[in-house]
Amino acid sequence: MSREHEWVDEEAGPVVRPYAVARGRTKSAAAEVDLLATVASTGVPVPAKAELSAQHRRLLAVAGKSRPVVEIASDLGLPVGVVRVLLGDLLEHGLVTVRPPRDKATTPTESLLREVINGLRAL
Repeated sequence: MSREHEWVDEEAGPVVRPYAVARGRTKSAAAEVDLLATVASTGVPVPAKAELSAQHRRLLAVAGKSRPVVEIASDLGLPVGVVRVLLGDLLEHGLVTVRPPRDKATTPTESLLREVINGLRAL
């Protein structure tokens, strides 16, 4: 079949359904991970026994820098539920770490940040 007769193009998105990417699983060790939790690669070499898919490897590459779960899902073009399943697999192999989002109580307020900026400008 020639390229001009193909019904699937790059704009159509991935041909593989998210259900297949997650190997039919909907729950994992990371099922309850917050959308704003930060994921980072540990840098540990991938164990020989780990059967990682291309999507697992893409997630590892994206998690090279600390990123929130929701951004990783967006970058991979996958639903958050699928990303959580893949994260669970990577967590089991010790390939990523997940840190909960910062508590709002420890996040500085806008007024405090403005005071700091004004104080720095006054120096």
